[in-house]
Amino acid sequence: MSIRVYITGMGIISALGDGITETLANLQNSSSGIDKITLLSTKHAENLPGGEVKLSNEALLEKLERLKGGKTHSRTALLAMVAAQEAAHMAQWHHTKARSAVVSATSVGGMDQGEIFYQDFLKDKPSARLALAKTHDCGNHTEQIAELLQIEAYIATTSTACSSALNALIHGVRLIKHGGFERVIVGGTDAYSRFTINGFNALMILSDTPSQPFDKNRKGLNLGEGAGYLVLESEDLIARYPKKPLAEVKGYGNACDAYHQTASSPEGEGAYMSMKQALDKSLLSTEAIDYINTHGTGTVNNDLSESIAMQRLFQGKVPPFSSTKSATGHTLAASGGIEAIFSILAIQEHLLLPNLNFQEKMEEVNISPQTVLLKNQKVDHVLSNSFGFGGNNSSVIFARC
Repeated sequence: MSIRVYITGMGIISALGDGITETLANLQNSSSGIDKITLLSTKHAENLPGGEVKLSNEALLEKLERLKGGKTHSRTALLAMVAAQEAAHMAQWHHTKARSAVVSATSVGGMDQGEIFYQDFLKDKPSARLALAKTHDCGNHTEQIAELLQIEAYIATTSTACSSALNALIHGVRLIKHGGFERVIVGGTDAYSRFTINGFNALMILSDTPSQPFDKNRKGLNLGEGAGYLVLESEDLIARYPKKPLAEVKGYGNACDAYHQTASSPEGEGAYMSMKQALDKSLLSTEAIDYINTHGTGTVNNDLSESIAMQRLFQGKVPPFSSTKSATGHTLAASGGIEAIFSILAIQEHLLLPNLNFQEKMEEVNISPQTVLLKNQKVDHVLSNSFGFGGNNSSVIFARC
């Protein structure tokens, strides 16, 4: 279990950018991708802003290589393959022979295509769109990533709400540490669908203005879409095919407080436990953490609960933290993959990332997020949080190599 796991490739697409280069430039400019929804037909397009990827399905399909024709793809799968392809290119996937696996995450799956099928079904035309229904299953997108990257040995799909991508990453790390595989591509993907927008709106946690994570007057979250993938490699594989890793996975934790179906516990118990597990596994002290990329949804419940957990764990000396969901929207199952990449970019580029739209500190706690981009900072260890419905909380620590 002493095998070290490194990250050798990253790929991303979100409202903040298409690919690592564009995304980094927008992070460095403190840009936001929150805007009016234009590609999805929804009655909420005018009043609920979000983090939409401004590329049509046809444009996404054109970006893909090694893709066999004749298949129907959900938008979730297209976003996944675009990001996974970039990660594979960076890691020189097709130039390295290794025992390989894929673990991918989603909540939405192919709901965007399932909604089209359902409308046709109501019109008594089920056979005309049967191919759409086949993309609905959450595992369909993972199979398409596997086909794109020619992975056959192990394919798994994780769906634990908003902690899904970090749990996929933890799964991949364990596959390598236990010696079963040398290389695993991990991450998450979710696309807009009317079902999710209407569902979160019914929960009354969507904001009609750009979200304000950790702000006293926060009103709720903005939904987003996108995908983020990382290539994990064992130290043995890197020794055989020498390359400079992007970062190391130093520690990880997953804990469930089982407090409520959709709410975090007021004491932040699940968040505290997952962060504590990650720290314990990393063998790092709390003082070693230079930055926290929080879950930070902008909802009243989550932000207070997470803040209380951070204060408890770091005993009043909380390191700089921010929620980058203020720039991308909450991308659900994809958020852990996207924010893992942001965390690694913070390490590589010596950045403390800003929490946009913050104005006033919460009264219940004594901490406030990082509100401006800071360059040339000491960022050697980053803690990234993703917390899901049902109290499924995950935390991962990334370290400079």
